[in-house]
Amino acid sequence: MLRLKILLLAVLPLFFAVSAIIFILFFQSDNLIDEQLQRVESNVISAKHDELRHYMNMALTAVDHVYENAKEDDQLAREEVKAILNKLTYGKDGYFFVYDGSGTGLVHPGQPEIVGLNWWGLQDSKGRLVIKELTERARNGGGYYRYLWEKPSSNTVGEKLAYAVMLEKWDWMIGTGIYLDEIYEEIEARKREIKNRIQHTFMMIFWIAIFALVAVFVSGLVINANERKLADTKLKELTQRIVEFQEEERGRVSRELHDGISQILVSVKYSIELAIDKIKAGASDAIKPMEKGAKGLQEAIGEVRRISRDLRPSVLDDIGLSAALEAMCFEFGERTGIKATFQKHLFTKQLAPDVKTTLFRIAQESLTNIERHSGASEVRLELMKRVDGIRMVISDDGVGFDVLRMEGRKNAFQGIGLRNMQERIEFHGGELTVWSSPDKGTVVEAKLPLRVLQDEI
Repeated sequence: MLRLKILLLAVLPLFFAVSAIIFILFFQSDNLIDEQLQRVESNVISAKHDELRHYMNMALTAVDHVYENAKEDDQLAREEVKAILNKLTYGKDGYFFVYDGSGTGLVHPGQPEIVGLNWWGLQDSKGRLVIKELTERARNGGGYYRYLWEKPSSNTVGEKLAYAVMLEKWDWMIGTGIYLDEIYEEIEARKREIKNRIQHTFMMIFWIAIFALVAVFVSGLVINANERKLADTKLKELTQRIVEFQEEERGRVSRELHDGISQILVSVKYSIELAIDKIKAGASDAIKPMEKGAKGLQEAIGEVRRISRDLRPSVLDDIGLSAALEAMCFEFGERTGIKATFQKHLFTKQLAPDVKTTLFRIAQESLTNIERHSGASEVRLELMKRVDGIRMVISDDGVGFDVLRMEGRKNAFQGIGLRNMQERIEFHGGELTVWSSPDKGTVVEAKLPLRVLQDEI
């Protein structure tokens, strides 16, 4: 259940983050669509302006040979120009129209009924004076104007964009235009295209997000299952190690009792029996075997205390970890002849009892390994507090060993106690590190997090 909660805590922030990103993108996309459509419309209108100017230039070129050579009152030339313009068309509803300076229709292929009538006061449905406005723009050097006008092809009214110029010699306004519904259809087509692209992008983002969420969730489940399997495996190994350790400890205690106390007690038994026999015989030298027996009992008591101390270091409860480590170093030096020094740093907080036992056992195991395997002449034990945690370092100048080679062997550390030390320190969230190489000594560092410290002393 806890692992599932942790997994949800990992997935939910990702879900909310992706949702927020999609929402922001959706909001921004609307703004981007509007901006882009405005640019598209502006570009299309600009292109249509150029297109209308092109058509107008085409019409002026078509009548130029007549207009340039005609006089102001040349009626035949005027009729010829009208005829040319009546025949000029483009597209479905593209044509040219001509009005004189007073608004009388002269040329209008799309609506011939306009010709001959005056339209100066003509207004579209929005009240715009169409012919008047076009004529004013034409007299100002040419210009564009929007208005509503009937489409010849469908007999429906639509918005039209026209461009008009003046034929100054005859005071004619000549113009042409395009209906904007075609432009709007083009803009709508662009809009649909943009929206389709954005929708496609959103769908890609959506499916990528779904895939990412599913991948994270599935990965979490797989990792959870693997971790649980690994934890079960480690638990089984730890249980097996506990059983093995118990059997090893029982075997060690059995050997200690058999090889040590048992032999001493047998010697005491013989001494007492010898004293009894001498007392029964009335001999005067029965005291000597009794003294020997008493000495043997004293040795047995010492052995019992030593075994008891090895099973549970009560010295930790009596004098504390630092003093116990210092005493152990002194006893080690006295027993082995190896120079052993202990250095400590003052702590403002004390260690938990089980942590003290762990550090004591690691130091004890390290000294045992040094005594049995290292051939060292000097040992240094240091207990210190650092910013990143509690550290205990045991170093020697012995023969050392190849750490990488040892790690490559199955159960390589078990025989020299390193595996037991590692399991002890990892139980408290710590780390055991070993540095060694042949003929260069060995350094064992046990590191614990600061959380193992308890209340202030």
